[in-house]
Amino acid sequence: MNSHSELNTFISGKRRLKELLLLKDNRVCADCGTPNPKWASANMGVFICLKCCGVHRSLGSHISKVLSVTLDAWSDEDVDAMVEVGGNAAANAIYEAYIPEGYSKPGPDANHEDRMRFIRSKYELQEFLKPSLRIVSMSSGNSSLQPSFSKRLMNSFQSAGSSKRSENSEGMVEFIGVLKVKVVKGTNLAIRDMLSSDPYVVLTLGQQTVQTSVVKSNLNPVWNEELMVSVPQRYRPLRVQVFDYDRFSADDIMGEVEVDIQPLITSAMAYGDPGMFADMQIGKWLKSNDNALIEDSTINIEDGKVKQKVSLKLQNVESGELHLELEWMPLGQ
Repeated sequence: MNSHSELNTFISGKRRLKELLLLKDNRVCADCGTPNPKWASANMGVFICLKCCGVHRSLGSHISKVLSVTLDAWSDEDVDAMVEVGGNAAANAIYEAYIPEGYSKPGPDANHEDRMRFIRSKYELQEFLKPSLRIVSMSSGNSSLQPSFSKRLMNSFQSAGSSKRSENSEGMVEFIGVLKVKVVKGTNLAIRDMLSSDPYVVLTLGQQTVQTSVVKSNLNPVWNEELMVSVPQRYRPLRVQVFDYDRFSADDIMGEVEVDIQPLITSAMAYGDPGMFADMQIGKWLKSNDNALIEDSTINIEDGKVKQKVSLKLQNVESGELHLELEWMPLGQ
């Protein structure tokens, strides 16, 4: 590329950033509200002030890639990423979706400690993210909304739709598909507060952990929330735990159970593309003394998808049942 083309690209990128800065919500810092932010976290897609910029830098570039709007040279990819997210309003709708009651954002005059606490909670720990999108143990360390929001969601589940391999602490792991889990409801759950509980469900598979929202004061909660985890070649049973949310103390366990996903995956692979078949039963997970099934669980092709309804009796607890719906999505589907 000649110098003239490079100059044109540089000017074009700066112009697009300037136009983005003119949007109302981008005229103040995404984290503290200070007017006229001159810095940005390119991978988060937000504009930030000088003081918050210092905190972002301390998190490391693997979490927040900080650039000056006016001084630094921006790559086309970084500019595209900022434009695609749209800036502060769109990013904050995700990263500040569930700020707890009584927890307030730092203001322009906030001290460094308050800024650090909030920014770490927001981006590094993802404490304010919508629960169904929260990744408790992301081995890659990439919390970014980039390169695009839709790709970020898939990457957050470590889906291999665009890449068949993902690196974790054990090395390179090859994934064979994605397991979609609809957490339908709980029945007769255990009391952990004075008269009731505030239950939520946590799913764990390998290094991935995702969770539902909290249902306040309800022993028969209905979630109807869909969560997703990627399934490695060497997969283990899906671990399911129910907790009682406590604001001022550690959350209490309300039971746990393991879901054997081998019958679902084996049945699905035996039939190949489910879209080629009419609705039919293709497998079954049988109730036995070795599992927590309340009744036999059939595996079916429904509308071109492989699905399984599972009703489970929670273990290591005085009472409680959990009802799930599983769907298997192989790579490339």
